[in-house]
Amino acid sequence: MSDLGSEELEEEGENDIGEYEGDRNEAGERHGHGKARLPNGDTYEGTYEFGKRHGQGIYKFKNGARYIGEYVKNKKHGQGTFIYPDGSRFEGEWVDNQRHGHGVYYYVNNDTYTGEWFAHQRHGQGTYFYAETGSKYVGTWVNGQQEGAAELIHLNHRYQGKFLNKNPVGPGKYVFDIGCEQHGEYRLTDMEREEEEEEETLAAVIPKWKAIKITELALWTPTLREEPPRMEEAVEEEAPGAEGVGEPVEDVQTLMDVSEEDTDLMRPGDEDADAIQEDHWDEFRYDMALGNVSFEEEETRQSDVPE
Repeated sequence: MSDLGSEELEEEGENDIGEYEGDRNEAGERHGHGKARLPNGDTYEGTYEFGKRHGQGIYKFKNGARYIGEYVKNKKHGQGTFIYPDGSRFEGEWVDNQRHGHGVYYYVNNDTYTGEWFAHQRHGQGTYFYAETGSKYVGTWVNGQQEGAAELIHLNHRYQGKFLNKNPVGPGKYVFDIGCEQHGEYRLTDMEREEEEEEETLAAVIPKWKAIKITELALWTPTLREEPPRMEEAVEEEAPGAEGVGEPVEDVQTLMDVSEEDTDLMRPGDEDADAIQEDHWDEFRYDMALGNVSFEEEETRQSDVPE
């Protein structure tokens, strides 16, 4: 179970076995500051209004989870921090008991998500940081999934393009720190179909990168007035270099000199430039280990929180 609406209503009745110590109004309702022990073993300390949690408070669940923040009529609403039993936590905005607005989620594996939330899910602009690899996804999210225009940033290169269901799709480019860009596109492999008990089962679809060309970085530089070269410089420029004329630029040559053994250790986007400049396109699988990890564990971790 999740943290959604897991707090009890604390409505007093004949069979109520909870305890309350605090302020009340003329009608006998909990009103003002008070402490309560709920029938299920949870506890709450904070402000009340007309018998309901309203304002700032701390709600502690019997399984170790707790919420520290604002309430409106017994519901988490406003700024608040929810700490889960496994140690992960969310800090941000709540609306009607749901993560909604801007917030930061700190996962138990030290990953973090910072950005927009809608109806308890990552939705809108956000950044997910992968602690294990140092990579981060910066872009749009839809219903908890990476979807739309984004940039996947790694330690020595980055991918810019569009994503769908956590996978890159369509045209994009890899930008390398050594000073070049690799343009191409991600295409989905053919879907394999198997008939099982007269029903068709779709195999997992894996995107493959099709490299097209390598170019220099598309950087903007200010336009300066060109001065005529001095005689000494003109003579030196006309002299052929020791390596000969027509050498490729140093940064691109550096990328092309990577050995075949090194390419086995590279991730998508780091493959040998010699291979991708051949007449045919090289193909490789999109490595989910680069950063696109499953988010299913979040719901699993929260399953212990009572409703």
